[in-house]
Amino acid sequence: MPGISQEAPSYPDDVQVRCADGSPAQFLWRHRVYVVRGVLAHWAEAGAWWQLDPGPGPDPDLSMGAQREVWRVEARAGMQGGSGVFVLSRDPAVGRWSLARGSG
Repeated sequence: MPGISQEAPSYPDDVQVRCADGSPAQFLWRHRVYVVRGVLAHWAEAGAWWQLDPGPGPDPDLSMGAQREVWRVEARAGMQGGSGVFVLSRDPAVGRWSLARGSG
């Protein structure tokens, strides 16, 4: 239908993630274990660097902005469930994972 977004819904839910070789291998969301079948993309997003107080000096260190790591993965619920695409993010400052988007 024109004008209607087909994007996956957004979930600001915390999830528990188990990693293998530095990438998500499975995650627990809404009492279900999802097995990651593949990592489709991985990137880092800068935090709100524009809100930092650069202090005195001509060259502020903008690398101080918080970052989060983001993975887009294909995963399925258990061994028999259908697969979907999910976006997981990790805040390394506090070690917390969250599910940003999902289609499963």
